[in-house]
Amino acid sequence: MSIYEMLEELQEKAMHDHALKEILLQTRKEEEPLFAFCKKCQELGYEIYPMELVNAGEEFYATMRRSTNGGGENSPMLAGEDDMYELFFTVLERS
Repeated sequence: MSIYEMLEELQEKAMHDHALKEILLQTRKEEEPLFAFCKKCQELGYEIYPMELVNAGEEFYATMRRSTNGGGENSPMLAGEDDMYELFFTVLERS
């Protein structure tokens, strides 16, 4: 299962399970929130690690840039689109 699939599955579960949602949201209050989130994911059976999460966001963003205007320097800047961690929580907090 890819990092995208794991995040999507976990997000879907959390949106339907209030207790899980709260557990994940609480990781944001830790001293090292990214590491706390990844540790919680691993406890829940999702092999998500900090560098994989960062790299996934960068790869996703690079793919989007390449698909826009040929991916050159004139491609629009998409603020925050390279941060899968923040995108995960943005959706979770709005649900």
